[in-house]
Amino acid sequence: MTVKFLAAATLALAASAAMAADTKPVRFILVGDSTMATASGYGDAFCARVIRADTCINLAKGGRSSGSFRAEGRWDEVQGLLKGSAAYRTTYVLIQFGHNDQPGKPGRSTDLKTEFPVNMARYVDEVKALGGVPVLVTPLTRRSFKEGKLENNLQPWADVIRNVAATKQVALLDLNADSVAAVQAMGPDEADTLAVAPKPPAAPAPAPGSAAAVEPQGAAKSAFDYTHVGAKGAAYFARMVEREIKAAIPAIAAEFRAEEGQ
Repeated sequence: MTVKFLAAATLALAASAAMAADTKPVRFILVGDSTMATASGYGDAFCARVIRADTCINLAKGGRSSGSFRAEGRWDEVQGLLKGSAAYRTTYVLIQFGHNDQPGKPGRSTDLKTEFPVNMARYVDEVKALGGVPVLVTPLTRRSFKEGKLENNLQPWADVIRNVAATKQVALLDLNADSVAAVQAMGPDEADTLAVAPKPPAAPAPAPGSAAAVEPQGAAKSAFDYTHVGAKGAAYFARMVEREIKAAIPAIAAEFRAEEGQ
């Protein structure tokens, strides 16, 4: 009888522990540049899609690259949060860089072959080491058209992220591919409505790599450009990222709010 009682008690405790773990909230941490950051990117709109019981923290910052985000000590904050993960069932860390890793951005640019892949792989390894779940995100497209065709000058950086995700066997959200296809399909006029501010009359599209195409260090854009997004663009791409993460990690679907009318 005693053995049976102990066995039953052990099973009950195990079931109770499992139930307690299941009731813990999920946490999302967003790491990236201005296209994910508050006021200029989709990150806050994504967090708004997460159910109230969970936690979503947008730590993306304008003008940062895979190198400067760490060099400034911003990654230390992410690691500190991961060390306090016991209160959460799972912590997903979404990591998106590329825009500021491109050439022509002093103090931010990284070498595509020797630095960028190492930086991204290191982020993945460190998230795993601290018990988090890394989710790599390819960079959101810029919305510059030339003769009716969208120019995707971020593809080489997206390719590196795809390779790192495959090598490290972690979830990949191919935002670059999906956003390129969507923006190309909507055309330049509709794409312009996704910007932070309305397009002024006869505003020319900036040449790739020009000063107009380079986002400043830190402050979010307050005028029209072809990189950052306003409320409409943020909502549009946040839903795209939501669809992608649900497809990559099906079990995560319950952590997002139902669409209106569902």
